[in-house]
Amino acid sequence: MIDLVALDIAGTTVEEHGLVYRALADTVTAAGGSANDVGRWMGADKREAIAAMLGRSEVDTEVQDFRARLAKHYADTPPTPMPGVPEALAVLRDNGIKVALTTGFDRTVVDGLLDVLGWQEGVLDAVVCVDDVEAGRPAPYMIHRAMELTGVRDVRRVLTAGDTTRDLEAGTNAGAGFVVGVLSGSQTAEQLGAARHTHLLPSVAEIPALIGLR
Repeated sequence: MIDLVALDIAGTTVEEHGLVYRALADTVTAAGGSANDVGRWMGADKREAIAAMLGRSEVDTEVQDFRARLAKHYADTPPTPMPGVPEALAVLRDNGIKVALTTGFDRTVVDGLLDVLGWQEGVLDAVVCVDDVEAGRPAPYMIHRAMELTGVRDVRRVLTAGDTTRDLEAGTNAGAGFVVGVLSGSQTAEQLGAARHTHLLPSVAEIPALIGLR
């Protein structure tokens, strides 16, 4: 039995056309850094990623720049739910399973994104942003915070899913019963398969069937 499904956002539940990584790369480049290794920061805290790529800890200005660039990208090309995801989330919740989103975005970005999607009410039971916890992925804290918010106490009854190896590492570190990689993002089955996991699926839309729901 599963009590909670904790899902990543970009590339997992939401199609945002890789715009977050374009904004991240452009931000770092504009600040004089190199964005050649932006791919290794998939699924990570974006502030942490910017700081690491620039080699310094004080990046408030660059974080604001990143938010502005991403907001413009999203205005020009609005994010949409991945195919079948709204229906899958509804099936899970109709069967008494809590649904939470966990993300390397901060609250400012996420609130705007949920507004665009129309997911502020009636779709989710909890949303945990990276600025809600002490450390982002691969730390397990966002998953554990989602458990707190939804009243779930047994991590073995938690399913986590995401499209990056950091998502899988966070699920494993949390001790989740199901750690699912989804192939709807930019990382391949080979890349995801290199991280510990219990399942690889084409998308989040397949999760209800995985746990015996229709």
